[in-house]
Amino acid sequence: MCQHTPKINMPARRNAPNSMHELNLSIGGGIWTALQQQSQRTGESLDHIIRHAISESLDLDHHTIHQVSTSGALVKGVYQGCVNISEVKRYGDFGLGTFDALDGEGIMLDGICWQACGDGRVLVAPDDALAPFWTTTFFKADRSITLNQVNSWDDLIQILDQERISENIFYAIRVRGIFKSIQYRVACKAEAGADLVEATNHQAEFHAQSIAGTLVGFWTPAYARTINVPGYHLHLLSDDRQHAGHVLDVAAEELTVEIHQETELQVVLPETSDFLQADLNGDPAEALAKAEGKHS
Repeated sequence: MCQHTPKINMPARRNAPNSMHELNLSIGGGIWTALQQQSQRTGESLDHIIRHAISESLDLDHHTIHQVSTSGALVKGVYQGCVNISEVKRYGDFGLGTFDALDGEGIMLDGICWQACGDGRVLVAPDDALAPFWTTTFFKADRSITLNQVNSWDDLIQILDQERISENIFYAIRVRGIFKSIQYRVACKAEAGADLVEATNHQAEFHAQSIAGTLVGFWTPAYARTINVPGYHLHLLSDDRQHAGHVLDVAAEELTVEIHQETELQVVLPETSDFLQADLNGDPAEALAKAEGKHS
């Protein structure tokens, strides 16, 4: 039987959590062909597909959020890129974030990272793109529900609230369907020194109607507001990859909601001088509400 020997890097689960081990693996031709076909179909790298399959088999990385930096740092204007997207992909296939200097919104779905730009374009983010903040997980739905009618953002979150079993754990949320109308915004590249509220005063806002897509995001407990945006934080990615951004309002006839409970949080803090010198002792909740919500 024909065999191939791809080299894959596996994150170590013992000792130093960020160390890497090299694994040389011989596989049969049938599996190799299936891996290539999966990679071509989804755009995922072979390394990512194999790591995810092994994690799935061993039940590793499920219910774990991996996060780069904190919401408190963003509020203070610490949004210089500190990690590249290839590194982010090691820890999840689903998530959201932003890019160096708040240059757009980030959406990760099925292992592919997208960048929503302030001019309305939606691009595949290159692996060497830098991110100052990112939240990711290996998404595996614990349960799924169908919503027959959603009239607004407030309506959606009230329904989602009923599906959460606790106020004290995190949740990853994936919402799929056809959106009758949706309002979203995209952060534009910020000037150095501007805090988050000032920077997002210049964001671009968009409206779209009758588009199929997915909302990607998280619910964070109130007590963790210095770590991540408290409450619901969702980003849109349309099926045609023409619309993407931070969701402000939404209406739909029928949606499928998948919920993934998260009980472990790993936070990697930047080692940049801006982060090390920032005063992060304040409560960022009010500033986050202004920056993340609708602007009049």
